[in-house]
Amino acid sequence: MKQALSICGVTLISALLLSACQTTNPTASETNSMTSSLTQSNSNTTDASSDSALATSEKILEEEEIKPVEYTYNVNPAIFTIEPLNKEDNTKVALLTFDDAPDTHAVEIAKKLKSIDAPAVFFVNGMYIESEEGKQKLKDIYDMGFEIGNHSQTHANLSEITPEEQRQEIIKTNELVYEITGEKPRFFRAPYGVNTDVSAQIIEEEKMVFMNWTYGYDWEADYQNSEALTDIMLNTEYLNDGANLLMHDRSWTNEATIAIAEGLKEKGYTLIDPALIASPEREESTQ
Repeated sequence: MKQALSICGVTLISALLLSACQTTNPTASETNSMTSSLTQSNSNTTDASSDSALATSEKILEEEEIKPVEYTYNVNPAIFTIEPLNKEDNTKVALLTFDDAPDTHAVEIAKKLKSIDAPAVFFVNGMYIESEEGKQKLKDIYDMGFEIGNHSQTHANLSEITPEEQRQEIIKTNELVYEITGEKPRFFRAPYGVNTDVSAQIIEEEKMVFMNWTYGYDWEADYQNSEALTDIMLNTEYLNDGANLLMHDRSWTNEATIAIAEGLKEKGYTLIDPALIASPEREESTQ
C-alpha cells in the first residue's frame, strides 16, 4: 500500500512538473501571441514618444509664431522718413523700395539684393499677380524674405475714382497678396503718392501704414540709364538720415540696383529691414 501510494505520489509529482514545464514553454501559437503583444506594447510606447516629441515641436513653433515683434523704427507720417523709436538708436538708415512689382524685373532685382544681404519693400500692383506666372513671381520674392507692400490693383489715381473703386483698388490687392503669401501687406503706397480721405479710412480699417517716399528719379527721362540713376540716387541733396528711396520695376533700375545698395553702405547708411518698422496690424496680432 505504501509502495502504491509512493508510486502514486511520484506519478502526481511528475504530472505536476510536466504541467509546470508545459506552462513555461508556450506553444508556437502562444509565442506569436506574446510576441505580437510585446510588439504592440513597444509600438504604443514609440507612438507615445513620437506624439510627445511632435507636441513639443508644435509648442515650440507656436511660441515662435506668437513671439512679439520688437519694432525699432516707424514711418514719419508727415515726411515718410524712417525714424528710430528710441532716439539713441541708429538714425543713419535708408530704406529701399520698389514699386510696380512684379512686372518684368522684380524677381531679378530681388535676387541681386538677396546676394548682398540688402533688405527692401516690394510694392505690388494686384493686376500683376492675377496670373499663375505673376503669383509665382510674387511667391519667389516673398520666399527670399522681402516685405510685400500694396501699391493698388491697377495703379489708378485714387483722387480720380469713386470711393467704392478706391476700396476695390486696395482691398483686392490685399486679398491677392494674402492668398499667395499668407500675409496681408502692412504698408500702402498710393499710385503717384496721391492719398485721399477715403483711402485713409480704408487704410485705417485694414490696419496698414501709409508709406510714400522721400525721393526717387527712375521715371524721369534723364535717369533712365543705370549710370545716371546710380549717380543721382547716391548724390542727391535728399539723401539724408531715414531716406525712403523710391525705385521701380524697370530695366535700368535693375542694372543699377547693386551699385545703389552698395553705394549707400559705403556712405555709412544701414539698409533698414522693413520687418523692424512698426505697423498696427502686426502689433495687434502679437499681443
